[in-house]
Amino acid sequence: MDPQRRGLLAAFGASALLTLFPAAAGAAARAGSAADTRLLVVLLRGGLDGLHWLPPYADPVYARLRAAAAVEEPIRIDGLFGLHPAMTETAALYRAGQALPVVAVAPPYRERSHFDAQDCLENGTARPGGARDGWLGRCVSALPAGQSALAVAAVMPLALRGSERASNWWPPLPKAVDPQLLQTLGPLYAADPRLGETFERSAQVVAQTRAGTGAFALAEAMRVAGERMGADGGPRIGFVEDSGWDSHRNQAQQLARKLAELDRGLAAAREGFGATWSRSVIAVVTEFGRTAQVNGTGGTDHGTGAMALLCGGAVRGGRIAGDWPGLGPNQLNEGRDLRATTDLRALFKALAGEHLGVPERVLETGLFPDSRAIAPLSGWRAT
Repeated sequence: MDPQRRGLLAAFGASALLTLFPAAAGAAARAGSAADTRLLVVLLRGGLDGLHWLPPYADPVYARLRAAAAVEEPIRIDGLFGLHPAMTETAALYRAGQALPVVAVAPPYRERSHFDAQDCLENGTARPGGARDGWLGRCVSALPAGQSALAVAAVMPLALRGSERASNWWPPLPKAVDPQLLQTLGPLYAADPRLGETFERSAQVVAQTRAGTGAFALAEAMRVAGERMGADGGPRIGFVEDSGWDSHRNQAQQLARKLAELDRGLAAAREGFGATWSRSVIAVVTEFGRTAQVNGTGGTDHGTGAMALLCGGAVRGGRIAGDWPGLGPNQLNEGRDLRATTDLRALFKALAGEHLGVPERVLETGLFPDSRAIAPLSGWRAT
């Protein structure tokens, strides 16, 4: 093991956490327990195309870059940006001042590997493999004793590893059914009025699951996270993940379905949080953006600058946050991607510090090491 890696692991080890956090935990207890806030992080794996989700409809360069793949009739939320038309619930939250899109944001890793970008986003350091645990796991260790975190996921994600107070939950699900098998069996059951009805219902469940609308797709996972976190004494930190956001071809059809699912998830989580909604934040993030220009198969390829979204009663929304770099040839990263102007750690530091009460020095040493130069995002929080 090289000295740098050994040193980093030592810094994040259990003994180091005990050294780092006792005093900090007291301060966090004072700040956090008073507010009893909640933070749910939703990671969209695959690199969501922010220009499709939050199209800058009024920028003539956008229409030229996307051509026929440009989003038609976005929900206009300000003079430059609109939301994808599938995101009606999100638009309502925006108009209520509870949704804050953040433009041109990315983790410090600026290459184009899904695995490395997600690793960096979750471990909280400036490089893939920078830690064996995650910044949310270290965050829950910095909260007062007895406070916990929950991942609605089949396997504990890297983001929440590192604390005994973090757990994961996932319902037992039946094995996937081959759709061709259902098609073959259909005629055999059709003639039986009793078995035929049962078979038809089962086939519908399989179809809904494939379409992302059935039992325990993203929306259902977000609803469960909201309900668990909104209960008295519920987890203060939650994590939900979803895959299928990599859109190299036929992006319009794919993202219309996925964004509708995310939109339903935000509404379901809000309902699940109940009275806790006023003290809650949902942070929707992805590992990187896409190319500004559409490719030859109606999709986009891996890029850098992405978009993020903060929702919740604790958010000062109804506006656009972040610095928009533009889409002109000289404004793009390497002439092809939206340029990132905000380090995603700035957003995470703001949420962990201002919202959960983790002290500043712990943010820069335990959660996001070597990040002193990255100032927390400001002005996002409702007062």
